[in-house]
Amino acid sequence: MGRELAIDLGTANTLVYRQGEGVVFNEPTVVAMNAATGEVEAMGDEAWQMIGGRSGNVVAVRPLRHGVMTEFDITQQMIQVVLRRIGASRFPKPRVLVCIPSESSEVERRAVEQAVRFAGGRGVVLVDEPLAAAIGAGLPIHEPIGNLIIDIGGGTTEMAVISMGGVVSGRSVRVGGFDIDAAIQEHVRAEYGVVIGEKAAEDLKITIGSTFPAPKPRAAVVVGRELATGAPIEVSVTNDELRAAMSDPVGRIVQAAKQVIADAPPELMHDVLETGLFLTGGGGLLRGMDMLLAQECEVPVHVTERPLETVIVGAGAMLEHLDDYRTAFQLVRRKRPGEGRWSGVRQR
Repeated sequence: MGRELAIDLGTANTLVYRQGEGVVFNEPTVVAMNAATGEVEAMGDEAWQMIGGRSGNVVAVRPLRHGVMTEFDITQQMIQVVLRRIGASRFPKPRVLVCIPSESSEVERRAVEQAVRFAGGRGVVLVDEPLAAAIGAGLPIHEPIGNLIIDIGGGTTEMAVISMGGVVSGRSVRVGGFDIDAAIQEHVRAEYGVVIGEKAAEDLKITIGSTFPAPKPRAAVVVGRELATGAPIEVSVTNDELRAAMSDPVGRIVQAAKQVIADAPPELMHDVLETGLFLTGGGGLLRGMDMLLAQECEVPVHVTERPLETVIVGAGAMLEHLDDYRTAFQLVRRKRPGEGRWSGVRQR
């Protein structure tokens, strides 16, 4: 007890839940890497401060894009750092449950399993993110009713109608908060001839960004580099500009949600029409996103209590009540040589 871990290996943030303790790690999925040696020197909050720049031979990078590992070795080293930070190295190798995008390919799933195992985990089990999100939101996934969950992360948006412990209809769209930030960067570049960084775009989004028309016009000043001269310059951006700039990635999320609803069986959609959809993830905090989804999908929308932690809380619930959720993520009571009580079709 207490040695089993759940990891939400997100594009934006990495969270870890330890059985019996709760969430013990929550930091950005960013690593500071020595460009000369290829070694990871820091990760998380410390490395996040270096995003967009470099200091000597140290460069900050994101090892995951759209929920998929783009740098296997760096991801493995990052997971090692995380396990060391939470003190997992003091115990025998922990069994690990990892949340991944639901439409990950077999190659992508295998890469995650191997990275976690090489980093010091064992008995690795994969669970689809929308299922963990639904559990974390407190939805009655085992009952014969339809539950619609939408999780807008940094690199992917996961959505699914869940009933009787499984996904009935679902979709994983490789667009999320980072794509919205990139759209803002592109708008400022095209409209003002100014280049702004990733963090500056995110700050604009948080400060005045909205997917729904605001009752009052708002504006914010951002500092960037003028393309023509290379000199620092301030520009004022309005909320209406940002809404137009964000319309493409936001529209893709909304369209996918409408498609999931259209694909669901009519009897389950009747439940969703009554209870509504549940919105989570960092993108769920974007101003007006709930109202836009409610208008376009014609269902009530509820933002979960802890949007940034819903997935890891659900994964943690699986750890704490393994028998209750065993069938939900395709585990069976089978023991192989050298393995513990976890075994299943997605375990390596």
